[in-house]
Order: sequence, then structure tokens, then C-alpha cells
Amino acid sequence: MDAQPLDTAPAPLEAALQRVGDRWTLLIVEALLDGPHRFGDLKEALPGIAPNVLTQRLRHLEHEALVVAHPYSRRPPRFAYELTEAGGELAGALRLLADWGARHSDRVEPLRHDACGTALEARWWCPSCETAVADDEAAETHLV
Repeated sequence: MDAQPLDTAPAPLEAALQRVGDRWTLLIVEALLDGPHRFGDLKEALPGIAPNVLTQRLRHLEHEALVVAHPYSRRPPRFAYELTEAGGELAGALRLLADWGARHSDRVEPLRHDACGTALEARWWCPSCETAVADDEAAETHLV
């Protein structure tokens, strides 16, 4: 793979992956979609994550302005973590990844509609035309 020249901006997907492109970071964001959580709650919600990794990922998400830490105790210092507006916008991307994962795995159950139990399908939508965009139309679109 060729190295990107230093004077050009990263591609949009590359920029996104630099901010949230690892397993634990995305799982932390998913856990925080339900609302603020304390460190211990996040540790329980993410079996297998080491405390130092959780700390590192939370600091990274704070640095990227995707998570904000609210102190709830001064001694010892303790925080509750909450998604910022930008962090909350990742919900759509996570749903798309979850949909893709479910469609390409025999072991994963797809996301379902609470009201009727039907498996959900992700679709592209054009708000100007107010129509669904077919896969063949979207295939001509490039990430820019």
C-alpha cells in the first residue's frame, strides 16, 4: 500500500478509522448509546477488556470529543462517561456494521423490530428525492 503524501488530508473513511477504528472503542461507544455509565459499569458491559485498555480508550474518545467525563466523586476521583452529540451520531454507523455482521454470520442474530420481531434491513435513503436508493445506484457512489 502506498503511503499517503503528508500534505494531503486523509480520506473520510481513514479519518473515521483513526478516531474510532478498533474493536474496544466501538464497543465502548455502543455501551454508551444507552446513556452515561461509570467505569465499573463499562467494565461489566465489556467482558474481557483490561482496565488499562478501557482507561486508554476512554481517554482517546475524550480527546476526540466523542465522550465527556463527568466527575461524581472527588476522593477518590471517579467519573461517569457520556457520549457527546458527535459520539451519539455513531449509532447509525454501528447499526450498519451490526447489520453487515449479522448478514454474514450464521451465529449472530440480526437486529429486530421491537413491535413485530421482523429482522431489520439497512437501506440508503435520499432525503431530496424521498426514495430508497437501490444497491446498484449506491455502487456508483464513492466515499468522498
